[in-house]
Amino acid sequence: MAGPTIKSENVSLWKKLYMLYSFFFMRKVVAHILTFCFYCVILPAIVLFPEITVPKWAAFYLPALITLFIAIGKPRSVYLLVLWVLFENAMSMLRTKALVMGLFETGRVQEWVMTEKLGDALKTKLIGQVANEHHVRFRDRVHLLELLLGVYLLFCGCYDIIYGKNTLYLYVYLLLQSTAFFVVGFGFVGKFVPASS
Repeated sequence: MAGPTIKSENVSLWKKLYMLYSFFFMRKVVAHILTFCFYCVILPAIVLFPEITVPKWAAFYLPALITLFIAIGKPRSVYLLVLWVLFENAMSMLRTKALVMGLFETGRVQEWVMTEKLGDALKTKLIGQVANEHHVRFRDRVHLLELLLGVYLLFCGCYDIIYGKNTLYLYVYLLLQSTAFFVVGFGFVGKFVPASS
């Protein structure tokens, strides 16, 4: 017996517009661009301009509150919370890049490959076979854009240590976030899938 089906004629125009706004525009466009621009570009740049101040609620309290709301749903993973935030900020650049390529239908739009999980492969193959399956050279794993952003964040963090006001201890966030970008930039996240020959 088949479950109930939802036909587009049964859904009101208001609900359709709400779904487009809520799911597509806010979650897939605004959230990625806002996260990347604010936490990876604008917030680090304020250490270079001492006359600009960001309120504590925007720089610390609001992100901490959102992160805690997310953590409530997964109490067993609270110890991974800091790593998760750093990884999400680093991935926001990739999502923003993919979003721009997809919206403008650039030639590279078909290049995005989801990461392959090794969990099922380890169940069916020997660990040695999985480890030697793809031997990848180090230079093939390097992502220049992520490394450049990591250098920018590292520079901003060091500048904040030397010349900054240190009122928000922003340099701690910048140094940790630069480390996350270096990890992603050197290809230590996910599984590398070589280009098909």
